[in-house]
Amino acid sequence: MIRLMPVKIRRMVEKEIPDLRELQEIRLRAGKPLILIYKGGEIIPETGKGKGYIVTKEEIDELMEYVSNYSLYAFEEEMKQGFITVGGGHRVGMAGQAIIENGKVRNLRYVTSLNIRMSHEITGCGDKVFPYITKCQRPMHTLLVSPPGCGKTTLLRDMIRQISDGNPYTKPMTVGVVDERSEIAGCYHGIPQNNLGIRTDVLDACPKAEGMLMMIRSMRPQVLAVDEIGEAEDVQAISYAMHCGCKMLATAHGESMEELERKPIFSRMIDEKRFERYVILKNRGEIKSVFDEDRRRI
Repeated sequence: MIRLMPVKIRRMVEKEIPDLRELQEIRLRAGKPLILIYKGGEIIPETGKGKGYIVTKEEIDELMEYVSNYSLYAFEEEMKQGFITVGGGHRVGMAGQAIIENGKVRNLRYVTSLNIRMSHEITGCGDKVFPYITKCQRPMHTLLVSPPGCGKTTLLRDMIRQISDGNPYTKPMTVGVVDERSEIAGCYHGIPQNNLGIRTDVLDACPKAEGMLMMIRSMRPQVLAVDEIGEAEDVQAISYAMHCGCKMLATAHGESMEELERKPIFSRMIDEKRFERYVILKNRGEIKSVFDEDRRRI
């Protein structure tokens, strides 16, 4: 990803970031200072004159050409969702002027902001959660909850890998991943860039609700994993998957169990005891608390 950067920005990143593995985001806004998110903190590189490095519109256009391999048209389907996934599973989020057709976003033009979210694999980060979410060598229906950027996708990724390959807490199982935003597997041209284990099948860039049904019908997974549920159709598909015998792993935005209970979609699932475990995360994937299906803290 760093090699795709315009020269001046690449030099700034290499100068400011001693360990690229800890780089989380690169934020570029036309006419605004370059901002790097590193180890959970913010760095604004200076130019030597006591001022932050100002990103130009030309640099944003140049980077867009690089990440699209000089063919933005080929990435139209991804762009209308607001991002492009590049080799390595890194995601380039975009903001600018939306092109609307029949009341829906068809594409983006005049892109003026980019948020490059670096894909990370932290092998073994799931070790800490398995004692809470397994029973009789099988995972339980589990929902990971955290605010954005706190590591729930990274944790989910490692949990999938370990369940697929097997570990001391669970036997090896077939896992189906519905990766709507290409963040879990980090697929590039359909090929996962992240290690999700030898028994994992990925349905990339497919809406979660439809994808879960497709995966159940076609691949017969023992475990089904999705990221960032929040729509009514997601809940319906999850309920169907659970009734089909699939163990469910999912993530959702939230800061606490109380906040989750205030959201109508999740409150019903909690009342119906759909999930057996709720893992609340804090910064950088650390476990804040774990609750069972009866809302009791474990």
